[in-house]
Amino acid sequence: MRQAVFLDRDGTINHLVPRPDGSWASPRSLDEFKLIQGVARQVARLKSAGFLAIIATNQPDVARGVLPAQVLEAMHLELRKLAPVDGIMVCPHDDIDDCPCRKPRPGMLLQAAKRWELDLAGSFMVGDSWKDMEAARAAGVKDILINAAYNQEVTCSLRADSLESACNYILAQGR
Repeated sequence: MRQAVFLDRDGTINHLVPRPDGSWASPRSLDEFKLIQGVARQVARLKSAGFLAIIATNQPDVARGVLPAQVLEAMHLELRKLAPVDGIMVCPHDDIDDCPCRKPRPGMLLQAAKRWELDLAGSFMVGDSWKDMEAARAAGVKDILINAAYNQEVTCSLRADSLESACNYILAQGR
C-alpha cells in the first residue's frame, strides 16, 4: 500500500484572502488564488520520496453561491499546472448539508484511501485548522498543523512553522 500526504488547500497551499470585514477567507476568483511561495517545491520533494500528494479541501463557498464551480475548477487546473499534486478531493457542501466528506469528518481521506490504495497509518495530513486535525485523527492519519496566529488553540500532534518544515519532518520519518 502507498503512503500519502494530504494537504489542506486554503492557508496551507494557497494564501487566504483578506475581506472587507477584517476576516480572512478562501479565494473566490482565479485572481485571488495565489500559491504560497515554495509550495510546488515541497510537493515535488514529497513525490520524490514516494508519497502521493493529495489535496483535501472543504469549499463551502460553492454551496453558499459565492464561488461558481467553474471558478473552483479553474483554480484547481492552475494548481495542477504549478504543483505536481496527484489528486484533489473537494467537499463543496456547507455544514448544514451534514456531508460525511466535509472535514472534520474523514470522508475525503477515506475515499482517497480506497481510490489510491493508501496506508492511512503511514500517511500524513498537513493543514491549518482544527477541522484538518480532527479529520486526520478520525482517519488514522498523522496530523501536522501549520502554525498561524488564528490556530494557537488547536490541538495537534505536531506544529510546523511552514509547509517546508512539515515536509522536513515527514521526510525525516522515512518510508
